[in-house]
Amino acid sequence: MKAVVYTKYGPPEVLQLKEVEKPTPKPNEVLIKVHAATVNRTDCGFRSAEYFISRFFSGLFKPKYQTLGCEFAGVIEAVGKNVISFKIGDKVFGYNDVKFGAHAEYMTVAENDAIAAMPDNLSFEEAVPITEGAHYALCDIRAAKVKSGQDVLIYGASGAIGSAAVQLVKYFGANVTAVCNTKNVELVKSLGADEVIDYQKQDFTKTNKKFDFVFDAVGKSSFGQCKPLLKDKGIYISTELGKNGENIFYAFSTSLFGGKKVLFPLPTINKQDVLFLKSLAEKGNFKPIIDRKYSLEQIVEAAKYVETGQKTGNVVITIV
Repeated sequence: MKAVVYTKYGPPEVLQLKEVEKPTPKPNEVLIKVHAATVNRTDCGFRSAEYFISRFFSGLFKPKYQTLGCEFAGVIEAVGKNVISFKIGDKVFGYNDVKFGAHAEYMTVAENDAIAAMPDNLSFEEAVPITEGAHYALCDIRAAKVKSGQDVLIYGASGAIGSAAVQLVKYFGANVTAVCNTKNVELVKSLGADEVIDYQKQDFTKTNKKFDFVFDAVGKSSFGQCKPLLKDKGIYISTELGKNGENIFYAFSTSLFGGKKVLFPLPTINKQDVLFLKSLAEKGNFKPIIDRKYSLEQIVEAAKYVETGQKTGNVVITIV
């Protein structure tokens, strides 16, 4: 089978399309014929190992699992002898950032991992970007305990995480002020944002409004910048560590006091999260934004585009 392989950490050019052995499912696993995958910040972060800490999960000196792709959508081709909840022919989607493997024609996934039957109303390409950005957003929204009627600011509202966050925060009943660039203002409004700040025309930190939760979905702000925007017990969360890892320090130090806080929750995802996001997608409460589509042969080009930091929503890989 064809698979994109990387045997060392580095830039997108380390990715190579090769013929490799088709995997065989273990007793608790399913074999999936992959029809669609994505390239995202998670894939790029593990491939580059820019944050050295990622190597403690993926391999200290070289990748332990040599095919990336954490989001997948496809059809089950075989099942292990102990699998009871899936059968051959089922359309499924999900997420795996431990073994990855979706940048290939076939992959195996454990039955009890973050995998579910695909929404009936979506194609493979529409279903595949449901999990990555949304599970990061969902984790942070839950950590901030967002409630109906609260005021939330989302910086980077047009990316995969930010566009999911806008929709999820609105689903939970909060008021959303979103920050994005000029070209995406109308798109972000269509996602449900109550107010949109175009950062190319206005400094979002100069707004007079105060927020219960400031969520930096792209990791380009700082607690120092955003602290004046927070209400007395407001919460700041960024998807990145911050300069010199300052968000880890602030998460510890601000927890000792009763005022404005920085949180740095570790993202997790399980089957129940996938089922929750599936339900939202089926009901029209959440629709992942797709920016561009590439073939598996164009994986290097796709990764380069993701790393520009200018994508809107998600980048999908189609696998025939």
